[in-house]
Amino acid sequence: MNNFNFKSLTFYGVAIILVLLLFKTVSAYGETNLKAPPAISGRYHLTLSENLPNCEKSDTLTLNIQQSGIYLNASVLPANANADTDEKHSLAGIFRNQQLNLSGKVGKSILCNIPRPQNDPLNSVTIQMQLVDKSNMTGQLTVNGIPQPLKFTAVPQKAN
Repeated sequence: MNNFNFKSLTFYGVAIILVLLLFKTVSAYGETNLKAPPAISGRYHLTLSENLPNCEKSDTLTLNIQQSGIYLNASVLPANANADTDEKHSLAGIFRNQQLNLSGKVGKSILCNIPRPQNDPLNSVTIQMQLVDKSNMTGQLTVNGIPQPLKFTAVPQKAN
């Protein structure tokens, strides 16, 4: 019994209680304030409100989004692209406060829904979308060289 020092026991008891209290406080903060963003990965059917200038038929596109937390990679594909089409993700962006911002380059043949020529010119595009409800989105597509942004709606495609 001579090995038990009251000061040491008090110190270790207080240290353990403080660590447990700190853990409880940090856990409570994390559960109430730190929320993961909703999952928006997948393929979306983009319906443009009007055709792109200099394009005959460009009113439907497919947007393929891959998500890692708030960071996004995406690609724009023709509407008739197969579900297993492996297209390089040419857009990158971020998802914050129910707002999705993507930017990058997309081929003119994809935007105009025409067969891809040998040297397909790339257009700089910016996509800004707002999450409306569970998964539907509205937004605007800005293409370099076109003065006004094009409005669109994005609806998730059903998995087969």
